[in-house]
Amino acid sequence: MKQLKQLKQLKKRWYDYLWIASLLYLALGFFNILFAWLGLICFLLPLALSSSSKDKVYCNKFCGRGQLFELLGGRFNLSRRNNPPLFLRSAWFRYSFLTFFMAMFGLMIFTTLLVFQGKPLSETVKLLWVFNLPWRWTHTDWVFPWVAQFAFGFYGVMLTSTVLGLITMILFKPRSWCAYCPMGTMTQCICKLKYRKEESVFERESESNRGAFKNSGKPASVADYVRFDGEQ
Repeated sequence: MKQLKQLKQLKKRWYDYLWIASLLYLALGFFNILFAWLGLICFLLPLALSSSSKDKVYCNKFCGRGQLFELLGGRFNLSRRNNPPLFLRSAWFRYSFLTFFMAMFGLMIFTTLLVFQGKPLSETVKLLWVFNLPWRWTHTDWVFPWVAQFAFGFYGVMLTSTVLGLITMILFKPRSWCAYCPMGTMTQCICKLKYRKEESVFERESESNRGAFKNSGKPASVADYVRFDGEQ
């Protein structure tokens, strides 16, 4: 058993340590809110990868936050390891939470636009979309106010999702956050759409090939169907 664990440790790749990046992001944002802009990577990269690959590769390999929850809840035993409730994994809850999350994200963009138009900068980080945390020790005088406003709002989004993930990690299994993570839901939707599109194209090609055999007057053999349907 010990040898198996040592073998697994030796096989670790660079992306197994991305949990460090998640911790570093929260720490940098605490000292300088402008580092919050880096969080856009966690928004854009999953969408790009799910659009170019066939599965949720970001969630499975590159999600530093999921790794952090796995580390805290698994290795440090901070999780009760209970199964998450069924509603947390249900489609209606995941899509409802995604809708709410995107609405709050849109409100954050709207606030940024108001600051761009001349509204005073609000140097607070909103936690759980309710609590305003003062964040006045960071110096943002050297950038445009709207740049700082976006940073405050975006850091609040990232901090809120981290807190929610920590709560579900403690109450349930370490990566229970993944069951209703908005980015996970969006990447899953992209993968489903791609799969349906590919499946539809494959079915049309198969029907076309069967029709070609039929019109030629030559009976289609089993090998013909295997070649066109299974691409062997």
